[in-house]
Amino acid sequence: MIALLLRDLKLAFRAGGGFGLGLAFFLIVTVMVPFSVGPQSELLSRIAPGVLWLGALLACLLSLDRLLALDWEDGSLDLLATAPLPLESTVTIKALAHWITTGLPLVLAAPVLGVLLNLPLQGFQWLVVSLLLGTPALSVIGTFGAALTVGLKRGGLLMSLLVMPLYVPTLIFGSEVARRGAEGMAVQTPLLLLAGISAASIALLPFASAAVLRVNLR
Repeated sequence: MIALLLRDLKLAFRAGGGFGLGLAFFLIVTVMVPFSVGPQSELLSRIAPGVLWLGALLACLLSLDRLLALDWEDGSLDLLATAPLPLESTVTIKALAHWITTGLPLVLAAPVLGVLLNLPLQGFQWLVVSLLLGTPALSVIGTFGAALTVGLKRGGLLMSLLVMPLYVPTLIFGSEVARRGAEGMAVQTPLLLLAGISAASIALLPFASAAVLRVNLR
């Protein structure tokens, strides 16, 4: 399992779609917002949680099209499907590798980019907490979408259309945690709902992804 994780991390860095691409997109989204809505500090402070969460979501979505495509193209996916390691574990490791190379750097960069959007000081910790709880769900859901479209030519657009509706609950509750934290309000309810979404995704979707892969590999 460790060897597979290290292999996927190396592939993510070598083949593009690693943390550099996601961070660059996240930075571009954050920098462009003040140009589009104006430099009003009060307005930027109010929309900062939602903008940062939307940027993180789109950055995660950007790197999903190559999540399983490389293994499909070189035949490694067939070998992984017949390996002693259960396919559910393989899918989970790939989701973990995606989170390490994409989700985790976004979590670390979010407070820095929050300064550009004049995020209130009390909102920084809740922004980081919400991203830590929510980005694993983005990676696991994205892996499910990649499994659905693996083997399809130019399936990136179709995968985005399939995955985006599944991302909406995570986006809603994640940005709500950050917004309430920035405004000094209670965050317990959206925080628990966000944690529940991530826990349910991690517990259930690897089995669904593995089942879809078995169908596609027949």
